[in-house]
Amino acid sequence: MLADGVERFVREYGRFEQWRRLTADGMAFDEANWQRMADMGWLALGIPEEWGGMGASAAEAMIVGEGMGRGLLREPFVSSCVLAARLLAKAGSPAQCKLLGGIADGSVRIAVALAEAGGRFHLNSVGTRAAAMGSRFRLDGRKSWVPDGSTAHWFIVPARTCGCEGDASGISLFLLPADTPGLQRTDFRSPDHQHLSQLQLHNVELDAAALLGPLHEGLALLEYGVEHAIAVRLAEACGAMDAVCDMTLNYLKLRKQFGTTIGSFQALQHRMVDMCIACEEARSMLQLALHGLEASVPERQKSIAAAKARVGQCGLYVGYQAVQLHGGVGTSDELAVSHYLKRLIMIDTAFGNADFQRARFIALSDTDLPKELAQASEPVLKGLA
Repeated sequence: MLADGVERFVREYGRFEQWRRLTADGMAFDEANWQRMADMGWLALGIPEEWGGMGASAAEAMIVGEGMGRGLLREPFVSSCVLAARLLAKAGSPAQCKLLGGIADGSVRIAVALAEAGGRFHLNSVGTRAAAMGSRFRLDGRKSWVPDGSTAHWFIVPARTCGCEGDASGISLFLLPADTPGLQRTDFRSPDHQHLSQLQLHNVELDAAALLGPLHEGLALLEYGVEHAIAVRLAEACGAMDAVCDMTLNYLKLRKQFGTTIGSFQALQHRMVDMCIACEEARSMLQLALHGLEASVPERQKSIAAAKARVGQCGLYVGYQAVQLHGGVGTSDELAVSHYLKRLIMIDTAFGNADFQRARFIALSDTDLPKELAQASEPVLKGLA
């Protein structure tokens, strides 16, 4: 029933003409759509019942993510309702968890500022500092590439409370309002027209109530939240891939060349089949990611890394093939297929691209690998680091 509802929603409110209008108007997303999603309960799926949510599993959030990918929807569902909501529900204080009710009804949006310059997707690469001053903290640093930061009411900011940049321990999470004194935001767009922000924190003073989760132990919490966000992003990629395959198949059936439809050419039929196979591969890895979320921490990390790597590869293959099969018009701004390719590229980049995740999978599997293969992987890991 949820999948049917999402499909109808995308069919009615996810048309490419609406996407172009929002983009031309410079809007981050459609506020009316956001409220519709709240009214249907989708924003509350991953929020515990005691905080006004539905207490659903990751599978339900992935159904919504898949629909958003099919319709190129830009609503901050993953940022606020998956990543931020998971962090709050897992480790938030009662006062902080009250924000979950606002997320559920659409009145509160929270962005998570993960990335820093030179971090190369490593969650432990945190240079932003949080200095303790009695019962308060002072934050100084810079965060880059914050998804949906331009419309966020709150930010979750990882900062280092002890240790050196790159250490696994010593990272703490802080929850602060978007209008906190000393917090400056610069907004920009990514190649797929998603709205992102850079944050500059200068003498940002927070009291102890802003600390989210245990002091110095925020990395494990971050990994937990990010892995759930990756799973929903992978569902979004699968939805985008399905949409691209459908529009490419329709184009091959209609476009005529040399007196016949180009879909009758065997070489193009083979390429279309390869695209469909890539979609099925990606969906199989999506199921691996879903089951991995319920496994032990080491297995969860390996499953998510493997799924992110392979879905990223399949998504890029399908996107590039679709544009090429459309010919020159496939690169035009007026045709949807070019924007789906850009979105698939950015989904592959989010939280670590395929190369990074493949190397991460090797690192996580080192204990299971023959010694020769483990040694052969070391140059790759050092290069990515």
